[in-house]
Amino acid sequence: MYNKVSLIGHLGSDPEIRRLEGGDAVARFSVATNENYRDRAGNWQTITDWHNVVAWRGLAERVERDLKKGSFVFLEGKLKTRKWQDKEGNDRYTTEVVAGMLRMLDKRESSDSSLAQGIPGSETSMEKSSPSTETSSPVQEMDDDLPF
Repeated sequence: MYNKVSLIGHLGSDPEIRRLEGGDAVARFSVATNENYRDRAGNWQTITDWHNVVAWRGLAERVERDLKKGSFVFLEGKLKTRKWQDKEGNDRYTTEVVAGMLRMLDKRESSDSSLAQGIPGSETSMEKSSPSTETSSPVQEMDDDLPF
């Protein structure tokens, strides 16, 4: 079985960061993705989808340090649905993307490494916070997946 999500979009708000009792960081933020198409009249239409994203530990700390509302990102992760109860005791469900890899796609003009920002495999791009069990790198997986 396979559970993988890839998104390219903009943050809808500044990330919300929490620290757990053990000190682990958790970042929550939303990412907007757009789909453009022509309607029957020939006019361009845009559909925006919002995705709730969660990042843990070292990746959450990088999110806290480097991302803000409007940041342009590429992320990979997995879909996770959690069950919780509201104030009335009713069961509720939330589906989120749990980020495993995140790269900034914004251009940075303030540093000498601005040309390397967001380029897959560059040392300045954001990568997984924990070692992966996969044998291939995210760069190899991404080569043909990006739409630009």
